[in-house]
Amino acid sequence: MTHEQPAPSADGILAAYRTINPVFTGSPLIEQQTANAELGLQLFAKVETLNPIRSFKGRGTDWWMQNEAPGDHPVVSASAGNFGQGLAYAGRARGRKVVIFSATTANPGKVEAMRRLGAEVRLEGDDFDAAKAAARAYAEINGCPFVEDGALRTIAEGAGTIALEITEQLSRQGISLDAIVVPLGNGALLTGIGTWIRAKAPGCKVIGVVASNAPAMKHSWETGRLVSTETADTAADGIAVRECVPYALDCMKATVDEVWEVSEKAIHRARDFSLTHYDLVVEEAGVAGLAGLIESGSSLKGKTVATIFCGGNVRVAAP
Repeated sequence: MTHEQPAPSADGILAAYRTINPVFTGSPLIEQQTANAELGLQLFAKVETLNPIRSFKGRGTDWWMQNEAPGDHPVVSASAGNFGQGLAYAGRARGRKVVIFSATTANPGKVEAMRRLGAEVRLEGDDFDAAKAAARAYAEINGCPFVEDGALRTIAEGAGTIALEITEQLSRQGISLDAIVVPLGNGALLTGIGTWIRAKAPGCKVIGVVASNAPAMKHSWETGRLVSTETADTAADGIAVRECVPYALDCMKATVDEVWEVSEKAIHRARDFSLTHYDLVVEEAGVAGLAGLIESGSSLKGKTVATIFCGGNVRVAAP
């Protein structure tokens, strides 16, 4: 593995699972027969929207913070909102200041949630990647650790605990997966899950899903080189990335079988589907995997599949 750190490992995922703050672990894995009937497959949905930050991000940020040496400098990162909430939650528990850079277009509800958790939030740049560039520069100038989602082993291992729980929950029922379909933004969730599945359920296909309006990670994976796009104009702000994370791309090469892209129409349909069939409000990025099954899942008809509802922090329109 290049980029100065090893790849995530199944042992690391197990270690993370044993020590991550339990408010983020043990999330429900649910099946709804009406959803199965409409999709033509057996679907298990891992619900990551019921914890204190309504997102899976608390798993990776807590594991990263446990492995980070204590220091006086603030922890600096960029976030569309959910990763920043996870980092702020972990920092508050340990008395560590957190500075988050978000785009000027960020979901106001997510920005306020980060601030409520104690983060200093700075709004800079027109999109996530511009905010990330500002965060990186700030960290370098001020000698602060820069936490890049998708670029760190511990973040991916924390996210990988979701797959550990899925395989354990299903094995108790005598069920094995044919595929797992995962939203793909910066790549930590997909590479963490792919790492566990490759080690413990190698017969299961690992599929990432990007928004067709933000395809940089898909194009990078397909070509084997870093690809960036000029825009990432999707309602799924949590996966709206213009630039591929090199570490994540390296990890994906060994852990991912396919990457799909989905339209904005499919993303919005999946949001409605999650409410209709699961009575859950899930944000657009959080239903990207489900959107993939709705729009591109014909190859999985009749199969046993899992996906992750990975975030529930929706953008609320002003009254």
